[in-house]
Amino acid sequence: MRFGILGETRAWHDGGTEAALGGPARRALLALLLVRPGEVVSSDRLAEELDPGGGLSAHALQSQVSRLRTALGPAAAIERAGAGYRIVVAPDDVDACRFERLAREGRAALGDGDPGRSVALLREALKLWRGPALAEVAVAESETARAAAVRLEELRLGALEDRIEGELRLGEHRAAVPELRELVGRHPLRERPAGLLMRALFAEGGQAEALVVFEETRRHLAEELGADPSAELAALHRELLSAAPSPSPVAPPAQLTSFVGRAEEVTEVAELLRVARLVTLIGPGGVGKTRLSVEVAGVAADEVCFVALAPLRDGSGLPQALLGALGLRANGLQLGSGPQTPVERLIAALSDRMLLLVLDNCEHVVEETAVLAARLLAACPRLRVLATSREPLGVIGEHVQQVRPLADEAAIRLFTDRAGAVRRGFTADPRLVRRVCAALDDLPLAIELAAARLRTLDIDDLAGRLDDRLGVAARGSRTADERHRTLRSVVAWSWDLLPEPEQRAARRFAVFAGGATAEAALRVCGTDGETLESLADKSLLDPAGGGRYRMLETIRAYGSERLDEAGERESAQGAHARHFLDLVRTADPHLRRAEQLEWLRVLAAEHDNLLAALRWAVGTSDLATALELLASASTYLWIRGASASVAPYAITLLDMVGDTPSEGLTEEYVTCLLLAASGTAGRPVWQRHRAAAEKALAAAWPGTHAGRYPAALLLWLMRNASETDPRSAFALVSSQRDCPEPWTRAVAWYVTGFGALGEGDAEAGERALATAAEGFRALGDRWGTALALDVLAGLADGRGDRTRAIALTDQALALTGELGALEDSADLLVNRGDYRDDPVAARADYASAAELARRAGSSTCLGAALRGLGDIALREGDPDAAERLYEEALERIDPHWVKSLGNRVRTLAGLGLVAEARGDRPAARKRYEEAAEAAGGPDRLHLMGLPEPVIEAVSER
Repeated sequence: MRFGILGETRAWHDGGTEAALGGPARRALLALLLVRPGEVVSSDRLAEELDPGGGLSAHALQSQVSRLRTALGPAAAIERAGAGYRIVVAPDDVDACRFERLAREGRAALGDGDPGRSVALLREALKLWRGPALAEVAVAESETARAAAVRLEELRLGALEDRIEGELRLGEHRAAVPELRELVGRHPLRERPAGLLMRALFAEGGQAEALVVFEETRRHLAEELGADPSAELAALHRELLSAAPSPSPVAPPAQLTSFVGRAEEVTEVAELLRVARLVTLIGPGGVGKTRLSVEVAGVAADEVCFVALAPLRDGSGLPQALLGALGLRANGLQLGSGPQTPVERLIAALSDRMLLLVLDNCEHVVEETAVLAARLLAACPRLRVLATSREPLGVIGEHVQQVRPLADEAAIRLFTDRAGAVRRGFTADPRLVRRVCAALDDLPLAIELAAARLRTLDIDDLAGRLDDRLGVAARGSRTADERHRTLRSVVAWSWDLLPEPEQRAARRFAVFAGGATAEAALRVCGTDGETLESLADKSLLDPAGGGRYRMLETIRAYGSERLDEAGERESAQGAHARHFLDLVRTADPHLRRAEQLEWLRVLAAEHDNLLAALRWAVGTSDLATALELLASASTYLWIRGASASVAPYAITLLDMVGDTPSEGLTEEYVTCLLLAASGTAGRPVWQRHRAAAEKALAAAWPGTHAGRYPAALLLWLMRNASETDPRSAFALVSSQRDCPEPWTRAVAWYVTGFGALGEGDAEAGERALATAAEGFRALGDRWGTALALDVLAGLADGRGDRTRAIALTDQALALTGELGALEDSADLLVNRGDYRDDPVAARADYASAAELARRAGSSTCLGAALRGLGDIALREGDPDAAERLYEEALERIDPHWVKSLGNRVRTLAGLGLVAEARGDRPAARKRYEEAAEAAGGPDRLHLMGLPEPVIEAVSER
């Protein structure tokens, strides 16, 4: 039987039915007995607590106890003990006791450095609360109840604070801020929530807000208690005060038309960017902010990254959008867990980089953009930001530049230029052109839309339609939304000129995110090629090159509204999702073959559309479509390093599916779990579903026939390699050596090779890895081939064949270069440096690796490169430089990544050699012991491909 006193006193039988406890007196009696289950409560105390006036006799108390026994039945015994009563139940059957246990375990996990487990335990504990503790007892008049309620409420508050701290450690800063603000407001004298709020605000770039929180807390403490903040809170305040600013990016889009009327503004903004680090171009929609930013970027900086934010539905995907525009993978190929948050990766990638970051169309995510821009600028002193928005970001230090409509003559020139492009030899009375432009508020986009109509209209007809249809647009409606006052009227007018078949195609095109190929547009819009060409002629669609069309976001937003009005959204988005599900189904096998690069480019171009299709499928609870989309796209997401971009959808989907997927979707369920686990919030989900997924995967891949998604096997191994006992994962994957699917066989041999190496059989390991490399190479898979070649190179070096080791690494580098894998290339360069006898060439490799690691924002790869440079310094007799490099490397190398283990051991051994060179034998011995412990014991050093001097130093000394 289960009991609840954290709220209204209740009891439930094991079957889930609730026991009928009766009136308030019996509920209060049960609550008082459950405060300390198993402990005797005297009859006098019970009578006093139940009736403070003293009117409850011993007989009446006995009667209440008897009735309560009857209500509870035999599942809970209320015993007479001495001069009182006690209830005999297991502590965990009482919600208050269970809450206390979970809260203790959650706090212990937090102290042990496991915030994921801590948060899961504490969330479970806090869910047990249904209202005020001991709600059935008159707490104000009951000493026992009052003391118990106060203690439980204090524990509840502590558990809440522990849970929030765990969430902050997991990088969930933004979500925690509102809850922390409310908590600080209710408990202004409690310092811990104030400190947590300060940390959360600072992590999101709100240093000034964090300082305000400290000042308000300090004032409350002084006024209410006459006390100063604690040493811990004061230290946090000093930390905030002292905080100082301390791959190829997406280039601005190439322009197909001339730039008219803003040469002076380009010069002015470019000069402003020389002295200001954040400049925001503001103005109404269609005024030309994006085009101006492109022109400014061309003259203001050598390295530019252009980030189009219009495709984002909300600000949650902002960091991932920046990572993608910078050309950074969401995850590397390294085995293990514990990835950095996207914001941390951005800071690492940009910290020492001189770059102009153009953030285009910020208005719909302005708050998130402001927070992220402030944080990046504070952490990256050489970074500059040029933003376009319909309102300022509101960040301290921001320079706002108003972009206004074109001057009269410039507007006329723009109209004439664009009209001449659609009607050869176009001429018109400048006064008539001026009238058209004035009716369009001299907005460049509106002028271009109007000029495009001259392909089918005369200038006189156009001017007449403007007089009739755009009277509101000339001045703007005072009742319309600010951002739509003028341009909405222009778009509406252009839209209304379309015949119905073109309107239908245009509004259905609005479901695409990031444009579409002609094939996709024809299928989803249910139209023909002539209609698409007509929409492009009228500037409703823009031919974007490569056979793709795109729609300006303002027009797309308008079309989306028309789609809802027509009642066609479900139909259009369903067709959109089906098209891209077919696309990823078709692409998946090609991603493991010779045509890998071609299909990676195809899917990369459709990444935003894939996310949009997935978002729709999850949002409409179309579980089958969502699961198949994720599974079919998993190979692409993993190779591209973009699995974290779908992790939130995968987590939501797993919550909807539960532990038992529909028949026929077990493999999709497993792949969904693997993708969910790639995000920073995926650890609890992984722990909850792992056992069920392992059974499903084993059933789907028995070894006698191939499953549908071969990448799931390698993903399963990579995810499980960091578990305490990964042997079952290794056994499952290596058992596929006879699988009829060739890529799976190559993966199985790759894993078999690692198993043999772990058992000390280098020859068998090398044979298995060579078989894997041959299998990947025969298929044309660059990614798998590079993985196998990397390990084979290490084995060749272990035999002393450095020439072969370098040659194999060169081959792997060529493959990762084709894939654009910066982190993997950096890792390979470090390895090649390790294989070289020439210190000059080795230094060059380490330096190149460090540069790639910085561009990728990979702290561990950078640590490996610094370790290599430390080795060079030690060989050249500079122990001070070597020690400095080793210490920095040790701070950066993640000890939980399997592929980082060798570099960690070598770094610790290098520090031992430095100490030994200085004659400090105790310090040297300590470092050697740490190195041996990191390797799993001295007898395992030879299995790690370490240089003989390192092995000897660690083993003998």
